[in-house]
Amino acid sequence: MTTILRKKSSPRMSQTVAVNNFVFLSGQVSDNLQGDIRQQTTEVLTKIERLLSESHSDKSRLISINIWLSDMSHFDAMNEVYEAWLDNAHQPTRACVQSALADPSYLIEAQAVALATPQA
Repeated sequence: MTTILRKKSSPRMSQTVAVNNFVFLSGQVSDNLQGDIRQQTTEVLTKIERLLSESHSDKSRLISINIWLSDMSHFDAMNEVYEAWLDNAHQPTRACVQSALADPSYLIEAQAVALATPQA
């Protein structure tokens, strides 16, 4: 039987779900709703990195990342932060689209899938 490990769960969702060495992260948004796209992107990627670490993974083990921007005019500035953060030897697949987000103050939301680090 496959074990599914859910962390940081609420009645609506889990922040992470680990199954069969895969780590699935829920969509991450910034807590700083006054921040510009660079600040919000930095915070979102920091959250992703922290959740991966808590799930025995890291950004070098990313498989896929999906990014939603409130406006495609943020694309270049978001990419500057994203490319500086990314492990350039281990690029995941990626999609980036414009979408209305849950709160008009959110400029970015990102969701990721990674492999867990093999445990010794």
